[in-house]
Amino acid sequence: MNRRVFCYSAAFMLLVTPLPASAEPTRAMLYKNPQCSCCEGYAAYLRKNGFAVDVKPTTELAEISRKAGVPEQFQGCHTMFIDGYVVDGHVPVKVLRRLLSERPPIAGITLPGMPEGSPGMTGPKRAPFTIYAVLKDGAPPTIYASE
Repeated sequence: MNRRVFCYSAAFMLLVTPLPASAEPTRAMLYKNPQCSCCEGYAAYLRKNGFAVDVKPTTELAEISRKAGVPEQFQGCHTMFIDGYVVDGHVPVKVLRRLLSERPPIAGITLPGMPEGSPGMTGPKRAPFTIYAVLKDGAPPTIYASE
């Protein structure tokens, strides 16, 4: 086969071969305090990184986190449910993707508080973020990642 025939054949195959369907984005439901704007920033950050995020304002945030197994001292400023896991706080997308790919047998993960420089928060990052694993058996959270 000469080069011209090969090139025409290859170009034809590219035109007639269907492209694979793109995967649907992973859906998430984020519960937040109605007055909190940083949570909207976090949702925008997730959307920018390919997630489909619905945001629901609520005054019952602490109760939602508690029922999901997140101890009070480990709660973030919003609670999200994604693919069977609870994610509390401004967890970086790299750690979120790790959770969703590894699928560990835990209830979820949390970045407590509102650390400056975390996704959705203003200011510079001053130290590594410690993300904790929320265990299913009610045991105290353990370190899942440092980012």
